[in-house]
Amino acid sequence: MRWLSRKGRDYLHRKIGKRERSLGRRSDETELIWQAFHEGRDKSKAELARLAARLDEMAPVNRALRLGRIPRITARIMRRLDRQRLLGQHLLLIGTNALFCYESRAGVFLDGGLLATGDADLLWDARQRLALVLPEVRREGVLGLLQRTDRSFQTRGPTDFRAFNADGFWVDLIRPQDRVFFAPAKRDMIGERADDLRGSPIHGLQWLINAPRFEEVAMGADGYPVRLVTVDPRAFALHKLWLSDQPERDPVKARRDAAQAMAVVELCQTHLALAFDQEVLRALPAKLRAQMPTAGTVDRERADATEPDW
Repeated sequence: MRWLSRKGRDYLHRKIGKRERSLGRRSDETELIWQAFHEGRDKSKAELARLAARLDEMAPVNRALRLGRIPRITARIMRRLDRQRLLGQHLLLIGTNALFCYESRAGVFLDGGLLATGDADLLWDARQRLALVLPEVRREGVLGLLQRTDRSFQTRGPTDFRAFNADGFWVDLIRPQDRVFFAPAKRDMIGERADDLRGSPIHGLQWLINAPRFEEVAMGADGYPVRLVTVDPRAFALHKLWLSDQPERDPVKARRDAAQAMAVVELCQTHLALAFDQEVLRALPAKLRAQMPTAGTVDRERADATEPDW
């Protein structure tokens, strides 16, 4: 907010983003608006500094208590995408890393074997208008944002969907497969860089795009919070069950898919109070929802037991 002089008179202007408009000539009313703006801004800065100091104070405590579940590199990438307004609007975190979101909401720790991963899958919702992406994001692309997080990120070629860093951690940009195989190719990059990641089309991801969003604040291994946005845990479980039953799926991955799916089913039934027969799942195809009858149900008597089953 600033004063601008025109023809010998001062006008109060408010700027939001790139848009600026006049609030009127200098008067008692606009002077009060100016004063309230600066008082509010100073108060917000002080509050932000206080909260930042509190986060810095608690981060070592969180690390000592081993509350941080999300790998450091994944947490840093999610924060970067969140700051650039990509997370939740254009990109969703799916795959194994989505389990961190579910366990945080449920207030439990899942078995470490289910969570072990050395990559992150980013699902691109291409239905969102790219014009809404921030200009600096369009210039840098997803690869540029990854390199701002870790300069060692690179691709295997100019048309790759995967970026990997010096530690062997990789990030995949994936998108739903087009319904018409011979249809003209749509834009497969978020950024304008020639070497930006290109979304790899995969069958079955359209179901996840259509599923309700699910978000939660979890804890990174660095002791700081991370906002995660993924798909509804029921959609995750159904998709994983379907994926585990595909004949071309690697047997080792298929068993892991099924184990992750059943773990999320149990979370939904015993901790999240999410039923698989709700109308919210009607957006998913029948063949996906049909996986549940063969998935079994959680033994509630055992799940609700207050004493260990020695």
